[in-house]
Amino acid sequence: MRLLLTLAARDLRQALQSAGLWLPVAFLLLVASLYPFAVGPDAALLRRTGGGMLWIAALLASLLPVDRLVAPDRDAGVLDQIALRGIGEEMVVLARLAAHWAGFGPALMIATLPAAALLKLDGGTIGLLELGLLIGTPALAALGLLVATLTAGLRSSGALSGLLALPLAVPLLIFGAGTLGDGSGAALKFLGAASLLLVAITPIAGGAAIRAGRE
Repeated sequence: MRLLLTLAARDLRQALQSAGLWLPVAFLLLVASLYPFAVGPDAALLRRTGGGMLWIAALLASLLPVDRLVAPDRDAGVLDQIALRGIGEEMVVLARLAAHWAGFGPALMIATLPAAALLKLDGGTIGLLELGLLIGTPALAALGLLVATLTAGLRSSGALSGLLALPLAVPLLIFGAGTLGDGSGAALKFLGAASLLLVAITPIAGGAAIRAGRE
């Protein structure tokens, strides 16, 4: 357990000290800044479409650090050393998932506030957007980590990550954007269910992918 905590702390420290934290935040703010130039300055149009656009930007931003999540430790033999100590790959993926979310999830939610202001979103919509991201960012982190375990060691892993992640992220985008206009709360519940499913599956599937890549 101490080794897993050390591994998670190291991953979080690397994210805070590198572009793993600032690149997704800068990407989200850049997209929010450019979007009004693409659709025009109509405040009503920006309010109607801005929330969904921020969800797409958050998804793409979460995929930016995928290349550094698994491949460097795999190539350096760190994962093999951890396995020799009797620690299962599932626990390693779970620790890395927690560190990955802590490295970009809260920062992305904070960056959403000025981004939402640029898109003229009202207070109620911003509240729903933040609540949806609080529930959905663990799923985005899980999705990115799952794809990273599947593509580690492959050529052009960055392009493959996008091809694998985007179809799997469709339910998250549908339910996440749906929370902004759904007064019944059903979309929020479906988003929570999808997030829990991805978070539960990722350690199992990711651990299996790491073992398969070692053989």
